[in-house]
Amino acid sequence: MFTLTERLTISAATTETFATIDLGSYVDVGDRQAIQVHSVDFIFQGSAPTQSIFAAMGAPGVVRVQVTDLNRGGLVFCDDRSLVASGDLNYDAGFLTNSTDLYPDNYGKGSDDGRYVVNDQLYITGRSSVLGGGQSANITVRVNASIVSLTAKDFMAIAIQSTAADN
Repeated sequence: MFTLTERLTISAATTETFATIDLGSYVDVGDRQAIQVHSVDFIFQGSAPTQSIFAAMGAPGVVRVQVTDLNRGGLVFCDDRSLVASGDLNYDAGFLTNSTDLYPDNYGKGSDDGRYVVNDQLYITGRSSVLGGGQSANITVRVNASIVSLTAKDFMAIAIQSTAADN
C-alpha cells in the first residue's frame, strides 16, 4: 500500500476549486492494472500550515470536499457513481464538526476491500461557504491505495461501469 497526496487551496468563498491526482503511472489497461483505494483522509488547514481552518474562515460556515474518478466539473450528489470519497468540516461559533457523506471513507481492512479505479485521474473539488479577508482554506487529500491486477472480466466490468457513470 502507498499514499497519494494532493493539496487543494480554496482562495475565494462560494467558488468551487479543483485539483487532480494523476494515476496514469499506476493504471495500465494492457495489463489490467487498477488502483484499489483503501481509504481517503482529508486534512483541513488555514492559509499557513500553523493556522487553523476556523481562523481562515473567520465566521460560521462549511468547507466541503469530494473526490471523484470522473471530471464532473463541480460538486456532485452522493448517489453519483463516480464519487470515491467526500467530507464536510462545519464551523459554528467556535465549534468544529466533521462528517463524511457517502462512505466512511474507509473501505475495510481486508486485502480485497476497496474501491477499484481504472481511470487515469482522481478529481478533487472543494468549496468553502466563507473565508476571511485575504485568507484561504487548504485541504490535503491523502489516498491510501495499492496497485491490483484484475481479471479481464473484472477490468471490463469496472471500465464499463465507469463509462456508464459518465452519462
